[in-house]
Amino acid sequence: MNTINAELLGKCFLAGAKNLETKKEWINELNVFPVPDGDTGTNMTMTIMSAANEVGALDNPTMKDLCKAISSGSLRGARGNSGVILSQLLRGFTKVAKNHDELDVVTLSEAINKAVETAYKAVMKPKEGTILTVARGISDKALDLVGDVDEVEEYIRLLIEEGDAVLQTTPDLLPVLKQAGVVDSGGQGLMEVLRGAYDALMGKEIDTSFVAPTTSVTEKITPETEAEIKFGYCTEFIIVLDKPMKDAEVASFKKFLENLGDSIVLVADEDITKVHVHTNEPGVALTKALTYGSLSRIKIDNMREEHQEKLFKEAEKLAAAQEAKKAEEAKEPRKEMGFISVAVGEGLNEIFKGLGVDYLIEGGQTMNPSTEDMLEAIDKVNADHIFILPNNSNIIMAANQAASLCEDKEIHVIPTKTIPQGIVAMINYIPERSADENAETMKEELGNVKTGQVTYAVRDTEIDGINIKENDFMGIGDKTILSAGTDMDAVIKEMLDHMVDEESSIITIYYGEGKSEEDANGLSEKLLEYYPDCEVEVYYGGQPVYYYLISVE
Repeated sequence: MNTINAELLGKCFLAGAKNLETKKEWINELNVFPVPDGDTGTNMTMTIMSAANEVGALDNPTMKDLCKAISSGSLRGARGNSGVILSQLLRGFTKVAKNHDELDVVTLSEAINKAVETAYKAVMKPKEGTILTVARGISDKALDLVGDVDEVEEYIRLLIEEGDAVLQTTPDLLPVLKQAGVVDSGGQGLMEVLRGAYDALMGKEIDTSFVAPTTSVTEKITPETEAEIKFGYCTEFIIVLDKPMKDAEVASFKKFLENLGDSIVLVADEDITKVHVHTNEPGVALTKALTYGSLSRIKIDNMREEHQEKLFKEAEKLAAAQEAKKAEEAKEPRKEMGFISVAVGEGLNEIFKGLGVDYLIEGGQTMNPSTEDMLEAIDKVNADHIFILPNNSNIIMAANQAASLCEDKEIHVIPTKTIPQGIVAMINYIPERSADENAETMKEELGNVKTGQVTYAVRDTEIDGINIKENDFMGIGDKTILSAGTDMDAVIKEMLDHMVDEESSIITIYYGEGKSEEDANGLSEKLLEYYPDCEVEVYYGGQPVYYYLISVE
């Protein structure tokens, strides 16, 4: 095989998505920090599934249509840094591929090179030892092989070998990977996509139905369409029998109907037989039934028309909702500035609302919202300038990607990496200042707050000289794990000893699920003893997974 056409590329893409989906939990476990919300595999899967849904809905697409579905689907569905980088790799690849009806080794090398170039440009400070390193290694090999290899199967096989080899070097490039004894999880995810695609290229039959990680993603790549209605007519009737049907006749008639369609119900007694069948040939079913007696209560419904009518009604509802939204917005004058924040937890949500946030996206440490989630939030905030507070380092890239796709509003992404940073940013917003002045001030203030997060370990590991055992409590700072052990109070004290200095004046506790106000107040009293020069404030956060979020200013 010397070329890949659109049909085969589509199969390869769906197979790659499926292979990533099946390996997502294993990839999650490769995350360096042994936190219970390691989600690289989930983020990459949900990113590629967004594109797979669009690809699955196409019928005999051209290369251009296929590439558009892959690019737009992955861009809007991108979640987490690894997901955003994957979407940029796919976007770059399709920039070249869409201009060709078939891809040979030369065009594949060009597309792979453009993929890596696009991904590197999308990352503010590219870090080696990550998915980017693996992708670049594959790209370099792709260029080297041009002229030596013509067969696509051999070409892809050699690229996968190179990618695996580069992946094994990632611990040497990032010491934190070596300490944890893992390779880069994003790079591993990329290799699983390529492995799945290669299986399809070699003719392996692959089931491309998906079980979604959350209810927000459809369970199957191909959405329900009219084409999936195999038998178009719901046919029901009653046979008024000339004589009772024998068991053998009932079995024979049922067998006949099974050859005509599905969803068969056949109920016979001495006088009548009731029949229900989905078929494309209702007349044949009725003709056969006449051999047993006369027919009554015949009802034939065109299910394809019903499906179309359902789609029309759904479209009308959507249009009506959009019109209602526009009318509602027209009632209220457009604001100059609006705010979007990412948070999870009843208490944290109330805090952000109290600070003036217009729209809250449910998510954060336990679920990174997608670019599409960001765009939907932007659409719902009626303002000229919109500030987005990601409040998580793994959400900033998705927010930036949404900002680049928005055309009618000015988007300011404040790179908040933690909830306390988001709160500090909102506190420092001054309505009398311009959007640019506020954005600059809010960004400057982020450096004045330190964040500690208290959770538990999901596996044994060692990071920066700290031995961590499964189920240990951990104190995680802005950049790394600061403490670990079986005594939560001791873990918190050691964590804060790294955070509190001579200039610190305020410690703020946000207690989460599993902790009571009494627990938090007890911790507050201890911190007042440990750090007498600091004020200690306590708020209900309600966040999952993390017992406490603690900020120091």
